[in-house]
Amino acid sequence: MSQVTVSQLADVLGVDVKRLITQLNEAGIEVSEPDAAVTNEDKIKLLTYLRSSHGKGETDDTTQPKKVTLTRKSVSELKVPTGGAGRTRSRGAAPSRTVNVEVRKRRTYVKRGEIADQDKGDPEREAAAKALEEAKRQREEAERAEREEAERRQKEAEEQARVEAEERKKREAEEEERRKEEDRQRAEAEALKKVEEKVARQAAQKEAERKAAKGKSESGTRYGRDELHIAPKSKRRKPKRKGGARAAKVASSVSGEHGFQKPTAPVKREIEVPETITVGELAKAMAVKAGELIKVLMNMGTMVTINQPLDQDTAILVVEEMGHTAKPAEETDIEQELVAEVEETADEEDLVTRPPVVTVMGHVDHGKTSLLDYIRRAKVASGEQGGITQHIGAYHVETDNGVVTFLDTPGHAAFTSMRARGAQATDIVILVVAADDGVMPQTKEAIQHARAAGVPLIVAVNKMDKPEADPDRVKSELAAEEVVPEDWGGEEIFVPVSAISGDGIDTLLESVLLQSEVLELKANPKRRCRGVVVESSLDKGRGPVATILVQDGTLHRGDMILAGEEYGRVRAMFDETGKAIDEAGPSIPAEVLGLSGVPNAGDDVLAVADEKKAREAAEQRKQSAREGRLAEKQAAKLQNLFDQMGESTGEQQNVNLVIKADVQGSVEALRDSLTRLSNQEVKVNVIASGVGGITESDASLAQASGAIIIGFNVRADASARKIIQEADLDLNYYSVIYDAIDDVKKAISGLLGTETKEEIIGLAEVKDVFRSSKLGAVAGCLVVEGVVKRDNPIRVLRDNVVIFEGELESLRRFKDDAKEVQAGTECGIGVKQYNDVKPGDQIECFERIEVQRTLD
Repeated sequence: MSQVTVSQLADVLGVDVKRLITQLNEAGIEVSEPDAAVTNEDKIKLLTYLRSSHGKGETDDTTQPKKVTLTRKSVSELKVPTGGAGRTRSRGAAPSRTVNVEVRKRRTYVKRGEIADQDKGDPEREAAAKALEEAKRQREEAERAEREEAERRQKEAEEQARVEAEERKKREAEEEERRKEEDRQRAEAEALKKVEEKVARQAAQKEAERKAAKGKSESGTRYGRDELHIAPKSKRRKPKRKGGARAAKVASSVSGEHGFQKPTAPVKREIEVPETITVGELAKAMAVKAGELIKVLMNMGTMVTINQPLDQDTAILVVEEMGHTAKPAEETDIEQELVAEVEETADEEDLVTRPPVVTVMGHVDHGKTSLLDYIRRAKVASGEQGGITQHIGAYHVETDNGVVTFLDTPGHAAFTSMRARGAQATDIVILVVAADDGVMPQTKEAIQHARAAGVPLIVAVNKMDKPEADPDRVKSELAAEEVVPEDWGGEEIFVPVSAISGDGIDTLLESVLLQSEVLELKANPKRRCRGVVVESSLDKGRGPVATILVQDGTLHRGDMILAGEEYGRVRAMFDETGKAIDEAGPSIPAEVLGLSGVPNAGDDVLAVADEKKAREAAEQRKQSAREGRLAEKQAAKLQNLFDQMGESTGEQQNVNLVIKADVQGSVEALRDSLTRLSNQEVKVNVIASGVGGITESDASLAQASGAIIIGFNVRADASARKIIQEADLDLNYYSVIYDAIDDVKKAISGLLGTETKEEIIGLAEVKDVFRSSKLGAVAGCLVVEGVVKRDNPIRVLRDNVVIFEGELESLRRFKDDAKEVQAGTECGIGVKQYNDVKPGDQIECFERIEVQRTLD
């Protein structure tokens, strides 16, 4: 038995030792010393004593409370308005008073045991509880059944209402349709009745006219077009009679003279019918009223108005129906008529020297903008005539030696785009090259575009104020591009300039004027205006606005002009500074208002005298816009070179090429090999060449020059492919240099024969690469174009350059093998014997087909 001393138990309980001894003695345990032993029985006995002394001991059940009642009270304040009910808000808020609200809650808690004992000891109470529970259950079931029945009846009523509404709508629609049908039938009956009455009246009238004219004259047409001829006036002078007009009228009737002869045989006219003619114009040509012609057309089943155009076939039928002879009008070219009218006003004696039109080109950050800004400040802002604004697209400056017009065409693409539309607006190109940077890629592009346009170059060596400037290096690099300076025995003018200090600017302008004198630029300011649209826009307040560069003649305010597919009268003209002007001479830009629409940049402008012809020409251009664009964009084809040679009459045929390859060595080899193919009949011109993929600039240059594009182990990007497709350019891909040389050689010699062409049928982009122990590297791809087929050869492209050519080892969709995968679908591709595929690469699927070349 476990024992502790009194002092130890006091420490455990945390009480005083003397108090613990007293409590033990009171509990009947005799101890007197702190070291006395206390057993477990003594501890239980002490605990029982302490519990009973604190009211927690075992007591009689009758002495314990059966339930406890708790009362809770809370007090709150409530504001109550004291104003009358008729008080309005406009008079302010009503006064209120505070009322104290006291809430008392009482809750009684009963012992669960008491309730259970009562229930257990009282059978009647238990039976009553069961009966109450059963009644509650039955009531709930009855309520649930009643609720379900109500919901069912409500649904049936809603369904019935919906069906009735649908039937009602259907009946209303049927009634409305029946009413419309009755109205239509009634209207048709009334119209038919009116037509029958009208036809009857016309028949009766014609019969009366026929009877009246019988024995006197015969009616020439079914519509009774008897023409009355005015009798010729007598040369004998009539005697003056008193009584005025009435007396003269009486005298005339007495003498037998009258103003008209008797009806004679109808006059049959020969009507020349054009492709389109309005009802009014056709009636005028037949000398009948427009209402009579409309009546004939209505009888023929055609409802027309007086201004409605008729096609040639319909017009011929109407003319023959009315008793005349019709013949189709000979087709006349409105364009040729307008040009002939303008040429008639030209006179060689009136030719004068016109200012040159200059375009500034070059590489980015070589100082083109700074050069133009300095010319603007030095020659325009100082108060001299002229100006520059960035939005107008062209401006002119006056120097001591003459006027120079600058054409603001940003970038080579705009320059070539205008030239592709047939607008040769530029006379001279200023090539800006930085002395501290030398020849760059865009410098080479500018040279190629200028060469293709056939305009002279003036090289402005800019940034000469920098200490690292090296003009000899610029000359050497340009000489490699076949731009040789004059002091080296070439033809190009080199002018060192500084756009910061202004050194050499005057010399540059003098060189431009000197070059223009060599070109002998002439124009006739007295003829009608001919020009080109530099740029155009649609202004919200002013309507279509076009910047026109006058190339020949003079444009006056009020002139009727034809600009591309648009026409109109010049309502207002403004110069570069925004000042209103009345006229613009040769090589002078002007901002014009009054056109019917917004023309395209590069459209030709022609001043005409007849608004009708301008409208007809504009309509004709709109109708043949597609054919015209295709004719302008038609490029040379390898298959058509032999035909072109056959059509030439002893003249040497030019074949223009644009060559792009993966490395510079291939470029030089192709350029040299293809150039050596030239002979007496055909000359091969490589107008552009370079390293890298085929860009939009290359495609635009080929479009403007009618060139064939040759890609050696490179591909065209998306923008270039769009231009090539729209312009129907000839694009040829090669991976063997001898194939390219042989194709051009066979085309030139006419021995085309059968050729094997490669057609790209699909392109997939690698999104990620997965490693497989069985297949190696598997490329997770998305097919972006066409279709990828498992049995076709493929090429792997990186940055549009071919890095591998082979075939597919596997093509899967998810876990299944696939024969082909369409565009917009993901797939897994395994390249046979090649595991270096990386994300971002492109897999090109192609097929080789044999084509029989023809000389049709």
